[in-house]
Amino acid sequence: MASNLKIQKQLILSKNILFIQDIDGVCIPLVKDPMTRKLESKYIYAAKELAEEFFVLTCGEHEGPRGVNRIIERSLRSSIEPKKKKLYLRGLAACGVEYQENNGETSFEGVSEKEMNFLSIVPTLLKPKFDLIVKNIFPELNQEEINFHAAKSICQTRFSPTINFNSLFELAGKDYEKRKLIQISFEKMMNEIIFKAETEGLKNSFFLHISPNLGKENDSEIIKLSSKSDIGSTDIQLLIKGAVKDSGVLFLLNKFIEIKTGKAPFGSNFNFRNSPKSFREKIDLCKRSIEIDDMPVIVGVGDTITSKKNIGEKSYLRGGSDRSFLEFIQILGNEFGINNKIIFVDSSSGEVERPSTKKTGLIGISDFHDNLNFDIVFKNGPKEYISWFIELAKKRSNFKIKQVTF
Repeated sequence: MASNLKIQKQLILSKNILFIQDIDGVCIPLVKDPMTRKLESKYIYAAKELAEEFFVLTCGEHEGPRGVNRIIERSLRSSIEPKKKKLYLRGLAACGVEYQENNGETSFEGVSEKEMNFLSIVPTLLKPKFDLIVKNIFPELNQEEINFHAAKSICQTRFSPTINFNSLFELAGKDYEKRKLIQISFEKMMNEIIFKAETEGLKNSFFLHISPNLGKENDSEIIKLSSKSDIGSTDIQLLIKGAVKDSGVLFLLNKFIEIKTGKAPFGSNFNFRNSPKSFREKIDLCKRSIEIDDMPVIVGVGDTITSKKNIGEKSYLRGGSDRSFLEFIQILGNEFGINNKIIFVDSSSGEVERPSTKKTGLIGISDFHDNLNFDIVFKNGPKEYISWFIELAKKRSNFKIKQVTF
C-alpha cells in the first residue's frame, strides 16, 4: 500500500481525476440520531474547489429535513449562502435516484408518479406495524415512549423511506439477542410493504437495501445479525429497483465526461433505470462508448464494507452498501489500464459500533481472498480523511491554475 501523501501527489498531478465519495461515515462521523449529523465547513469549501472532479454517491438524500443539504446549511449557518455560492454537494443520493447540482437544483429521471405516490405513504403504513413490534419486544414501554422512538426510527425520506434501529438498540443495550429480534422483525415488516406495493400494481418497483449487509442471496440483500462484538445491520431502506451504487458510477461518469467534452457517452437521458445490470455489461458499455483519453482516474471513497466467513466453510459472505461501487471502480480501472484508487474510511470511531481497523485490522471488513483492495485506509476515520482531502483539493486547484497559466 502506497503512502497517503504519495497517492495524494499522484492525484494532484493527474490529467483528469474524478472523486466518487460516500457521505455518512466518510466526511460525516456516524451518529445514532441522523438529525444530529455535522459536516465541517472547510470540507464543504474543499469539495467546491474540486468543482467537476467531485461527486457524492450516497444512500441518504439531498433534500428534506433529514437531507445533507440541511446539514450544509447548519454548518454554514445560512440557508441562502449554499445556493448563492454553489456549496451544496454535487452528485447522487438515494443510492442513485436523486441527482443534484451544487446550486441545490435536483432531478430524478426514471421514477414514475405512481412510485412516488406509494413512497409518500410508506411512513404512514409503517407506524402501526412499528407500534406492534415495539410493544412485543419492549412491553414495558407506554404509547408516548413508543411514539418517541418511532419519530427517531421511521425516516420520512422522499425516495427512500427507512427504518433505523439505533434508537431501539439503545433500549436493548448489550442484549444482542434482543437486537437480533429487532432486526428480524423489521426486515419482515419491510417485506410486507414490498408485498403491499406488488398488490397495487408495483411488482418490479422496489427492493430492500440493508446497511450494512452481507451481500446478496437470490437477489435479496442478507441482513447482518447482531452479535456480542458487532452491532450488525442498523437500517433498512425501501429503494426503487435499479438504484444501486455501481449504476450510480456510470451515471456520474457520463455527467463528468459530458462536462469535460460536451458529449455524454451514454446519452444525455441516461439514468439508473436504463443502466445495464451486471458488472460485465457495465464494463462493455464503457468500452464501447468511452475513449481512453476521456476516462479519468477515478477515486472511490467509502466506509460500509463487510466480510464474514461462513461457519464451517472456506467461503465468505461479502457486502456493505459501498462494496459494489468500489469493486466496479477497481475493475473499470483494470479494464482501461488506469490505476483507479480505492479509499476506505474507518467509521468505527463514531457512535455506531463497527469493526475497527485499529483494534482488529480488516477482520469483518475484508479478507485475504477478497478481490477488493484498498489503496488507502484512514484508520482515524472521517477527521483524518477530511484533513487529507482538504489539502488535496487546495493543491489540485493550484495545479490546475498553473496548467491554464502555462
